[in-house]
Amino acid sequence: MRFDPAAALRGELTPPPDKSISHRAAIVGAMGDEPTVVHNYLDAADTNSTLNAVRALGALVEERPDELVIRGSGLREAHEPDGVIDVGNAGTLMRLLPGWLAGQEGRSFTLDGDASIRRRPVDRIAVPLERMGAGIEARDGRFAPFTVHGGHLRAVHYELPVASAQVKSCVLLAGLAADGATTVTEPAYSRDHTERLLAAGGATVNRAGRHITVLNADELGFDRIDVPADLSSAAFLVAAGVLVPGSRLLLRDVNVNWTRAGFLRILERMGAIVLGDLEEPNDEQVLPTEPVSDLDVTAGPLLGTTVEPDEVPLAIDELPLIGLLGCFAEGETVVRGAAELRVKESDRIAAVVEGLRALGGEAEATEDGFVVTGTGGLRGGTIDAGGDHRMAMLGAVAGLASQEGVEVSGMDAAAVSYPGFVADLQSLM
Repeated sequence: MRFDPAAALRGELTPPPDKSISHRAAIVGAMGDEPTVVHNYLDAADTNSTLNAVRALGALVEERPDELVIRGSGLREAHEPDGVIDVGNAGTLMRLLPGWLAGQEGRSFTLDGDASIRRRPVDRIAVPLERMGAGIEARDGRFAPFTVHGGHLRAVHYELPVASAQVKSCVLLAGLAADGATTVTEPAYSRDHTERLLAAGGATVNRAGRHITVLNADELGFDRIDVPADLSSAAFLVAAGVLVPGSRLLLRDVNVNWTRAGFLRILERMGAIVLGDLEEPNDEQVLPTEPVSDLDVTAGPLLGTTVEPDEVPLAIDELPLIGLLGCFAEGETVVRGAAELRVKESDRIAAVVEGLRALGGEAEATEDGFVVTGTGGLRGGTIDAGGDHRMAMLGAVAGLASQEGVEVSGMDAAAVSYPGFVADLQSLM
């Protein structure tokens, strides 16, 4: 699909529901003992894989206009399915679900997915779950397909070697069924959606800086979970509004959780004008709600910046866009400490560098990030999404801001997280 240079983008819209929170809402709803209403659940390939997975584990999912009703199988009563649980392309599902399954004593569950999932390692969840008393059998010791053997879990204090909200969440979910208090220490702050949901569901969850503790629970219970608009999806619209001269956009009801809004803080440092009521950092307590705000976006000049390792977990999904923005900024834009990008849906360090070069940008890969030299813009050309939804949307935004336009090969990958992306972009032209 081709995206030609655009005149000023104008208008307002509400980005799609948050993918990360949708995954988690379906999983914790399935762990509950009473019906859970999930309002504004994301209807996309990844999150539909999660619904199918919890159905396979015994949850009943009723789909209504604008909401779901999930009747869970219970914290310790997941059904052992007859076949493999297919996680599709959903890395979040692959890494979170085993936390629940680890506490299903005497039952076993095999997870598998598409070709991309089979390249993404699971050893980082296997280590803590085995320490807690579950069994994990994986292909080559670290890849899908893999089997989780549920066990009688014991509490641990686990120090994450790499900041990861997915691994942290997996351990905390397992901790609900473990004897005692399970603590996770993260080397840098990462998104805290799981902690907030567990607190909303009645679990005891405490934070002391980078130490998060969950206590053994008898049950979870939710009346209603509201899913806000996804900041990671909104980020592509924000980038388009910042890069296309003369643009002015209003994005409604976007999640501005402080552990998620690193992209907006980096943009502010680069000189972009994005106005919103962002949540202030809070490392002393776990709140049971998600903050939302409208974002007012205006195009303007940019300066290069350096993204340091402690910022990476708070902007992990948006880092490819930082690379794109760096092409239009004055000076160098450097991302460090982002080796995690190499094990996403694609090797996003390689994909970003190769993609930007193909469009006329100046970019170099490093072991754990990239360096982009601003040249004032991009010529245009062709970019291959490589099956990665975020690279597909990056290519589209690049096309609107480029001199000659961009042909995106594999644009359909955007449906993984943002099925209406192209239509929403067109509505702003």
